[in-house]
Parts: sequence; C-alpha cells; structure tokens
Amino acid sequence: MTKINTTLVSILISCVVLVTSCNSNKSEAENAKAVLDTVSLSSKNFALAYQDEDKIVATSIDTMKQISFGGATDPAISPDGNKLAYTLSDSAGNRSIWIADMENKSQGKLQVNSNNYYQAMWSADGGAIAFNIFNSKNLWKIGVIKTDNSGYVMLDSASKINVYAPTWKNEKEIIGQDLTKLYTFDRTGKLIDTKLIADLIGNEFSIASSNRFFYTKDGAKLIFNAGNTDILDGLTGPSEAVYILDLASKKVQRISPKGINVPYVFLTADDRIFYSGAEKPFTQSKIYVSDLDGNIKTVVDKGNNPTGALK
Repeated sequence: MTKINTTLVSILISCVVLVTSCNSNKSEAENAKAVLDTVSLSSKNFALAYQDEDKIVATSIDTMKQISFGGATDPAISPDGNKLAYTLSDSAGNRSIWIADMENKSQGKLQVNSNNYYQAMWSADGGAIAFNIFNSKNLWKIGVIKTDNSGYVMLDSASKINVYAPTWKNEKEIIGQDLTKLYTFDRTGKLIDTKLIADLIGNEFSIASSNRFFYTKDGAKLIFNAGNTDILDGLTGPSEAVYILDLASKKVQRISPKGINVPYVFLTADDRIFYSGAEKPFTQSKIYVSDLDGNIKTVVDKGNNPTGALK
C-alpha cells in the first residue's frame, strides 16, 4: 500500500464544503448538505477514508486522488469504495448520518426518528449500515438500516442497558459492548449471544465505550483496541493499543508497537487492520495498516479514525 503525503496540493481533486440552508423551520443538521465536485469519479473507487482535523478525506490510494468534506466527522467508506457515510452535527448537539455517492454526486440523510445517531458501520455487502443511536429512554442502542432507508430496526430496544461501538460479525450478525459484556444480535434485533469481555481477553485491559471488537472473516479471531498499563510520558489518560485474540487458544497478541497510543481501530471485511495512533508528543496521529500477522505499514502521515474499502 502506497504511503500518502497529504501535503501535496496536486493530488487534491477538490474540497467539498458543507452548506446550511436558511430555512429556519428545520434544524441545521437536517439542512446541511455536501456539495460534491464536478469531476467524474467513474473507475476511481476510493480505498480509504479518514479524519484530518476538521474535515474528512476520501482517497484513492492507487491514483493518489482525494476528496475532502469540511465540517463532517466519523468517515465510513463503503466496501466498494463508491460511497461515504459521515456524521453531521449542529449547534444544538444533534447528530445525524448522511451518505454521499461519490460517483453520481448524490447525497442524502439516513431517515431515523432520532436527533442523535452517529458512527456508521457498513455491512460487508454495502447494503446496510449499523450505528449508535440515543433512544427515548436516554440509552445508547444500536440501529440498523438499509441504505435505501428501509428496514430500520433498533437492536435490543426493550432492555435497560447501553450498548456501544457496533461492528458486523458477518452479514447476519452485529456485535456491540457495554464495557463489561460483548453482545451478538441478529439483524431483527434478537440477542443471540453474550460473553464477558474479561473471560475473552483477560482482566489486564480497560474498556471504554469507543473501543470496538471485530471478528475476522473466518470468525476465529477477535480484533480490538483497549486500554493497557503502559506508562507513556506526556500522554494524558490511559494508553491504548491494538490486539488480536485467538478464540481457540485464548492467546492475545499485540499488533501496534509500544510507545504508540491507539484510540481507534477498524477491520475490513478482507481482514486488513487499519488503525490510527500517535507517538510522543502525542500531538499528531498517523494511520497504519497491518495484516493478521502484525506486518505494519504507514499509510497516512497525518490523520485518524480510518476506514478502508475492499481491495
């Protein structure tokens, strides 16, 4: 994978800006839209999306082309590289998920009856999106919806537990966690499995609501990031790293090297591990990719929160 120098202006197709309607009868997030560039993107599928300060960037690694979206967060590139889901926020604190089609330049909002839903995660076939949603009982749940805005369901909607950080185990199952337990749901919302996280990975890790767990394609391993006991001089808060759990042997292997704090990890459906991390003085984060054997390459010199498309 080619290392990207994000300072090269010549590789930028154009900046995509977010504009807000003057219609006072709707919220800012309802009216915000992304204005895509006029360059045809056919046959230029993007391979990676990530956050770069106050904008998100989608990039085609092979052609070294980029598109950026100012004011958006939580970039999530579709498995085919043609679409980008992202979160828009307004001054009232409302958050919503939008999808931009980077080939035909259309974009629209996921229609969910909530003012606070964010962090899209695409299914491997690109037909559905899972996300966190704040419900009417002031609890965090997992929502799932098809990209045509049909088939919306809130998983585990009746329980009184918070569930965070959804990922897809496979096309039919979705997982999330509540800091102590790992839950598996089917797409109808039925809870089909519960495991104590400590029983899986041991007691030496700390889990935050942002920590994600991904099953590998064969279901034999679990990729996750978690807090550890490393003492990193100059770092405010606990250090985090990326790990692989072999479910058969119960062995946990560290992927990210010591000295790097890794608050974000993403696993593609073809088992490539993207993560963002910072070294001392912990002011600038880089993006890395690793295979399951721990062979790591630097992908982007400045960025965080990466998601990758299929090769």
